[in-house]
Amino acid sequence: MAHIVVIGAGQAGSSLCAKLRNLGHTGSITLIGEESAPPYQRPPLSKAYLLGEMELERLYLRPESFYAENGIELRLNTTVQAIDRADKTVIAGGETITYDMLALCTGSVPRRLPGRIGGELEGVHVVRTLYDVDEMAPEFAEGRHALIVGGGYIGLEAAAVAAKKGLKVTLVEMAERILQRVAAPETSDYFRALHAAYGVDIREGVGLDTLLGDTRVTGAKLSDGTELAVDFVIVGVGITPATALAEAAGLEIDNGIKTDAQGRTSDPAIWAAGDCASFPYHGERIRLESVPNAIDQAECVAENMLGAGKDYVAKPWFWSDQYDVKLQIAGLNSGYTQVITRPGDKDGSTSFWYYQGDTLLAVDAMNDPRAYMIGKRLIEAGKSPDPAAVADPATDLKSLMR
Repeated sequence: MAHIVVIGAGQAGSSLCAKLRNLGHTGSITLIGEESAPPYQRPPLSKAYLLGEMELERLYLRPESFYAENGIELRLNTTVQAIDRADKTVIAGGETITYDMLALCTGSVPRRLPGRIGGELEGVHVVRTLYDVDEMAPEFAEGRHALIVGGGYIGLEAAAVAAKKGLKVTLVEMAERILQRVAAPETSDYFRALHAAYGVDIREGVGLDTLLGDTRVTGAKLSDGTELAVDFVIVGVGITPATALAEAAGLEIDNGIKTDAQGRTSDPAIWAAGDCASFPYHGERIRLESVPNAIDQAECVAENMLGAGKDYVAKPWFWSDQYDVKLQIAGLNSGYTQVITRPGDKDGSTSFWYYQGDTLLAVDAMNDPRAYMIGKRLIEAGKSPDPAAVADPATDLKSLMR
């Protein structure tokens, strides 16, 4: 039976291996990960785990014993140096491993501040791995001043944790508004007001000029000339797909490791899934940075590695937790021309419905799981209700499905 090697022991890699066994693959499976911990959830790292509300073991996707019990060789603390496509081998931790099929689930890497503006100073953190969060956790002492660089979801979630822990928080966003790249002004306004209520100082249209300090950060100079004394910095300015290994092996790259609709790369023996993979979607090529995509795409790739010949049909959805607000997003809002606001049933609950002409593209739902679920079902069914009906609080949401 074929030996399948999976590089990347995150959500996608773990899901792919489990699915292979679930489908009855009896050949060898080797799962290689750079970190020392077995595959774990990333979303709670910057929220429940950092707040001390979740134990380490609860982060694990599966008990550590799962891998041995299912005949999955889990190699942790192991860096893959190279892929030799001609010989069908990978060099991992100095050892040569032969594969029949290879899956790349290498994920993504956070963008860091350049050294010329102080990105290498102590006290400057990113949020991606368990190590990152364990390293920054001692910084969160009441009364200290945290500077958050970047007003996307990662930055806002970090700001929420810091504010809840009693820190003084300043967040700077170079764009005109927070969440500008991913959400409508209505969603930006909602979260700006939410953070203001918790005392977070959000400065939009303001970038970071340079960080101050000799070996450890002590302050920051902003693009508007303001200087702040800060105790530490969290950088949340996005992620990039981890493609270095694939590039070095000569695989095609296009906003990530380029795959066909079934998850196959430009080498028929190599597949890709998760944050690192770009795939065809409605006539375009996209990457989805989300847990649901990592699971669903990896499981589809597992089926195809065993011969299913099945196209991956993405159903994009995302979420973010900030304070007592759960944001749930269904669909992709790219190209929207109008946003319909629908008040929720409870205080603070609302939803924003994105339309391109008469076509429903996406829904942002804040503490409104019903609006999210109905919106998700409508989008997946290709149905677009009348925007006026959506906006009318008297309209029963379920009636929109008819």
